[in-house]
Amino acid sequence: MIRRLELTREQAALAMRQGEFDEGVRGASPLVAVVLTQDWCGQWAAMDGYLAEMVGRHPELELTVFQLEYNRVDYFQDFLRFKEQVLGNAVIPYVRYYQDGRLIGQSNYVSERQFLEFFRK
Repeated sequence: MIRRLELTREQAALAMRQGEFDEGVRGASPLVAVVLTQDWCGQWAAMDGYLAEMVGRHPELELTVFQLEYNRVDYFQDFLRFKEQVLGNAVIPYVRYYQDGRLIGQSNYVSERQFLEFFRK
């Protein structure tokens, strides 16, 4: 089953303090993707579309997708600095892939097929 959740303010704040997402995020299910983006991004719109469709097409996946459109939150500048300086990625959308709580990959925009490949390695 694929679940899509908004990354909460508390989860984002903890990541900014610790330099990485908490076990509650990374270990929310066997497979986790964290998508960090801004709402105006066309590539995010494309990803958002296929992620919504994946829910029905891949019931076998134990995947949780956390997402944050960080330009829409009042801690935007702090989170932008964290993403760019600590996580080291200035492009959107930015995706971090976890399996069993361990980081297994990172990307920017990818197709649905490429997204799924991160979890099939």
